[in-house]
Amino acid sequence: MRIAISQVGAGKDVGANLARIQEYAASAASSGARVALFPEGAMFECLSTAEELSAAAQPLDGPFVTGLRGAAARHGITLVVGLFESRGPGERPHNTVVVVDADGVVAIHRKALLYDAFGYRESDTVEAAPLSTDVFDVDGVRFGLITCYEVRFPEVSRALVDAGADVLLVSSAWPVGPAKEDHWTTMVKARAIENTVYVAAAGDCGDGLVGRSHVVDPLGYLLAGLAHEPGVVCADVTAERLDAARRTLPLLAQRRSPVLA
Repeated sequence: MRIAISQVGAGKDVGANLARIQEYAASAASSGARVALFPEGAMFECLSTAEELSAAAQPLDGPFVTGLRGAAARHGITLVVGLFESRGPGERPHNTVVVVDADGVVAIHRKALLYDAFGYRESDTVEAAPLSTDVFDVDGVRFGLITCYEVRFPEVSRALVDAGADVLLVSSAWPVGPAKEDHWTTMVKARAIENTVYVAAAGDCGDGLVGRSHVVDPLGYLLAGLAHEPGVVCADVTAERLDAARRTLPLLAQRRSPVLA
């Protein structure tokens, strides 16, 4: 299966962001991709104020997701896109990843582990959701959903792999900072190697964000990537490569339950 990852450089104009997502969805589909992953907050700039995010947030049946559904149907592709989901008057929105295809919304993942670190407090702008293990299937391939900071927690990825995920999809807007770009690429590669699983990571670009969207295979080899500009790139994932990695490095089969002294 071919998958696509994109950097949209999301700003504060929801309509303009949607138009770029639709453009990149068309490009991904024309390249043969069956699934296209977009960054966290592809709907609206992540590093915005609480007031701005609340004003921009929409329900899952709102015009933004309706526009995604139309693009998915036109191009015969599954779209995985970050947005801010409204929860009601006076409530902070959820930071949500929605999965849509020609039939509508097929999966959602609401961010549970918020980026309250490196002097930033995401919990001041969005509402944490309960922990969940969210997977979906396309053409016999199972995908697991992770949002940004959650990739730092190995147990999140392992739960998705235990649920059968062949590919982990990380939707992110990773802020710049000391060693932060290295943290991003290291965490993505580590989650792939320790679980012998593909990891596709879409990190948005723009002011204050590292970009560096990329795909790694189950042994951590880089398959495709972007630097710091908007764009879309594709990579192929195969059952044969996944199986070969797990024969070479049988970590999942060799696991033992923790033993405490």
